[in-house]
Amino acid sequence: QYQLVESGGGLVQSGGSLRLSCAASGFTFEYYAIGWFRQVPGKEREGISCVGSDETTAYADSVKGRFTVSKDNAKTTMYLQMDSLKPEDTGVYYCAAAVRPRASGTDICRSTHDYNMDYWGKGTQVTVSS
Repeated sequence: QYQLVESGGGLVQSGGSLRLSCAASGFTFEYYAIGWFRQVPGKEREGISCVGSDETTAYADSVKGRFTVSKDNAKTTMYLQMDSLKPEDTGVYYCAAAVRPRASGTDICRSTHDYNMDYWGKGTQVTVSS
């Protein structure tokens, strides 16, 4: 059975850093495009950092230059390095994976609905205090 398990969330002060991890199991991780998505109460889920099947990366404008997404196929784990955190980065962060031939990072970050991606993690809370 597949699993995506996020870790690394927590409470951090504005300007600080966090590194989220998402460990994958139960499927052939290297064949999957991956993404990190953020959900804030009252707002739609947003794709913030993604790696496409073509290995291109994409970032939401709000996190460009501050967040870095990476994928380690050997460890079947994806990461999200978050630096210079701001209070508006607060939310629940989800990792997701999908087999999407020829999909770019931008395509993956647009895939915000449950049915767009094959697998989703349960989410980890990130809270940035001012």
